[in-house]
Amino acid sequence: MGFSMQPYGMQSMLKEGHKHLSGLDEAVLKNIDACKQLSAITRTSLGPNGMNKMVINHLDKLFVTNDAATIVNELEVQHPAAKILVLAGKAQQEEIGDGANLTISFAGEMLQNADELIRMGLHPSEIISGYNKAINKAIEILSELVEPGSENMDVRNKEQVICRMKAAVASKQFGQEDILCNLIADACIQVCPKNPVNFNVDNVRVAKLVGGGLINSSIVRGMVLKGDTVGTIKRVEKAKVAVFAGGVDTSATETKGTVLIHSAEQLENYAKTEEAKVEELIKAVAETGAKVIVSGAAVGEMALHFCERYKLMVLKISSKFELRRFCRTTGAVAILKLSPPSPDDLGCVDSISVEEIGGARVTIVRNEEGGNSVCTVVLRGSTDSILDDLERAVDDGVNTYKAMCRDSRIIPGGAATEIELAKRLREFSFKETGLDQYAIAKFAESFEMIPKTLAENAGLNAMEIISSLYAEHASGNTKVGIDLEEGVFKDVSTTNIWDLYVTKFFGLKYAADAACTVLRVDQIIMAKPAGGPRRDAAPGGMDED
Repeated sequence: MGFSMQPYGMQSMLKEGHKHLSGLDEAVLKNIDACKQLSAITRTSLGPNGMNKMVINHLDKLFVTNDAATIVNELEVQHPAAKILVLAGKAQQEEIGDGANLTISFAGEMLQNADELIRMGLHPSEIISGYNKAINKAIEILSELVEPGSENMDVRNKEQVICRMKAAVASKQFGQEDILCNLIADACIQVCPKNPVNFNVDNVRVAKLVGGGLINSSIVRGMVLKGDTVGTIKRVEKAKVAVFAGGVDTSATETKGTVLIHSAEQLENYAKTEEAKVEELIKAVAETGAKVIVSGAAVGEMALHFCERYKLMVLKISSKFELRRFCRTTGAVAILKLSPPSPDDLGCVDSISVEEIGGARVTIVRNEEGGNSVCTVVLRGSTDSILDDLERAVDDGVNTYKAMCRDSRIIPGGAATEIELAKRLREFSFKETGLDQYAIAKFAESFEMIPKTLAENAGLNAMEIISSLYAEHASGNTKVGIDLEEGVFKDVSTTNIWDLYVTKFFGLKYAADAACTVLRVDQIIMAKPAGGPRRDAAPGGMDED
């Protein structure tokens, strides 16, 4: 008989196959290290001169982007501590739609500084209390830096919109922000409801068509559907629209039945009654005044034949999300099965036409007069990955518009705000007594990462720029930031680089929360992973929305 060793300690309590990491070296510093690695990835993509990352995800899809939210989404981060940073970035992306990179990089920088403090001998709880004091103070200072008079803004004034949106779009597509901001601002202003707070991001759609260049991009008031119409009618003006969610086809009966047919005449009559039934239904739709039928599923051959006879245009929209948007654009109500629609259910459009853009047939649904609820930005570009990146820039712009509808306060961009925060927090740390002051000083130092990164990504001398920025701010010019085009520091109010107050506010808040959460962990206990299929595999055939 072999003598088996009895497990003791942690092993005796947990199932075999578990992992247990505890103590400063194993848990805290390892966690910090994982977060540093993640922020090192996103950091080089910060700002207008940020580098692109090429990410290939588990489905072999290629992403070429400098949008931090997309990068961390597709990386499938495994480490639990780094996941916390990813979640902070996602929260920022969902709350504001811009500034995910700021959140992740800043949290990583704070953790790196915490690492140095821990090695100096500070306890993590002292660092956390210092960081908490510092973030509260930083938010206080941030509200002092708001440009006076920026809280009242007319969200339908294009110039004011562009001035607030420019920085967010430029950080994704540097050099093309003027063309893009023009398009985005127009699109957003068109769909802005009476009360701007209710602005819905989903109302600005993006249609990506390969070919041409960004200059050929345009805006359509209404929708752009990829694909052709089903029938031969390609253009209608000022038409009423009937929407059938269930498809336009002969409907099978609910119950199974058997028909006994004795002679050829009966068979003929059987087929004819089917035809007559379909014709009757299509005719009833045509008589309500509808000129366009939109189907959410297949369109039968016979139904199509009668639609052609009654000069009805037939569109097929297979995605139910698109169908809902179509209903929103036209004001139609989707009817479940093929039946004569009531006048209230019909929508109306100014024109539906099939056009050829860059070799692709698209159906353009225009609706200019009525309460315009959907607007589409048609983007043109030479490759799919360029188009994807342009779409992300448009998304950021639209989300920024939504944020400014809620709170239009602005603060100086181009790292001017960060240097000012760093300077004021450093002064604040000298007044503190106790060990917190070291943590506050490190928190202040973390802000230097932003001008440093901006300068490094643009190929400038970072140390020189930071010291000259500090010198300017010390002499009272709080609005001096980096002008990346010329590589010098300037007053950003002259170059018109502004950031939204809410973007910075939430970015710093989420970053500080994430960093403190990671620092609060002192043990990691992982159970043995269960076998079987992965649970987060997405079911196939889902729409991109």
